[in-house]
Amino acid sequence: MRKHAYSIIKSRYMTEKSAMLQNLKNASSNKCVRKCVSPKYVFLVDPKATKIEIARALEEIYAEKKVKVVSVNTIRVKPKQRVVRGNVGYKHGFKKAIVTLEEGDNLDDQS
Repeated sequence: MRKHAYSIIKSRYMTEKSAMLQNLKNASSNKCVRKCVSPKYVFLVDPKATKIEIARALEEIYAEKKVKVVSVNTIRVKPKQRVVRGNVGYKHGFKKAIVTLEEGDNLDDQS
């Protein structure tokens, strides 16, 4: 049974670090940063999803932009303990995927 693309890819994950990773393709400050020409994006994904499923789902979701996924790296973030008003609880853990697209591809509307 094949999963639906939107059940695999939950949302785009925007933090300062992911925004910096996304803008590396435009940076030309030093020699080693200039080599990062492929755009990278971070997504929250289903914890049971494999890298191949994530790549296929992204290509299906962004089919109108004709993006090609080069590689997918996944990271599991463990639940963190939180104390609120003396009560101990946990934040939810999640799985995120760092997706590298082909050079020249873009998920944003801007160039």
